[in-house]
Amino acid sequence: MDRTTPPVPQRLRDMLADYPELIEALADALNAAAANPRGNPPYEMAVWALEDMLSRFVSDARDELEAAEAGGDPQAIQRADDKLNLMFRARSPSLGLGDLNELQTLSESVKRLQEKEAD
Repeated sequence: MDRTTPPVPQRLRDMLADYPELIEALADALNAAAANPRGNPPYEMAVWALEDMLSRFVSDARDELEAAEAGGDPQAIQRADDKLNLMFRARSPSLGLGDLNELQTLSESVKRLQEKEAD
């Protein structure tokens, strides 16, 4: 990871530990946001990337629950419902997105480096 690549916040890594593919998708979204900030502040771009990807996870989990309900398997329904609840918690501003200090610290460091390079 280079100095401008934001890390997936630890709280989200912990919450999504059973879903490494989702953590990887979050990392990819953060990398894409860092690579193409479109003139926006890095911290805001990172937060927006996380919010967008987590919203997609919620939508996908809803689809999985609907499919499980259509299949009628109680265990599959419970797993899908548990996953949907986890995705809602991960997307929550007070839970999964509640502590974004890592992103803020990195954003401030990148800004200072850019200012030094501009001098």
